[in-house]
Amino acid sequence: MSRIFWDTNLFIYFLEGSDELSRATKRLRQNMLRRGDQLITSALTLGEILVKPLERGDDAQCRSYAEAISKAALLLSFDAKAAWKYAALRCDRSLRAPDALQLACAASAGVDLFVTNDRRLQGKHIEGIQFIVALDQVPI
Repeated sequence: MSRIFWDTNLFIYFLEGSDELSRATKRLRQNMLRRGDQLITSALTLGEILVKPLERGDDAQCRSYAEAISKAALLLSFDAKAAWKYAALRCDRSLRAPDALQLACAASAGVDLFVTNDRRLQGKHIEGIQFIVALDQVPI
């Protein structure tokens, strides 16, 4: 069993898409379930996912997304341990604040794999995260 953190973009593909990225994300989730892997994300992901339905005034969609994420994933809070990781990560000015927050939450939880489609994050070495990979490079 691996602990796998999904960046926000994967949830968007999973919940809203119908293209190849959506299909790839759904295949990844099926593989994770078959292997018994744990899906992890942060509360920031939930906040980011809710923006568009809130703009549209679609409360039902907001509830649906919140329920889907909370049932499928362990939702990490930004706590004091993550805050220290965040501060260290923000010393790297190439990281945007939301990316640093996601990475800090994942690192403080000690994840095996951080999956994103943000090419700027790939190849970063973050203590507490074994690997950061793109969706099309996930080894499972």
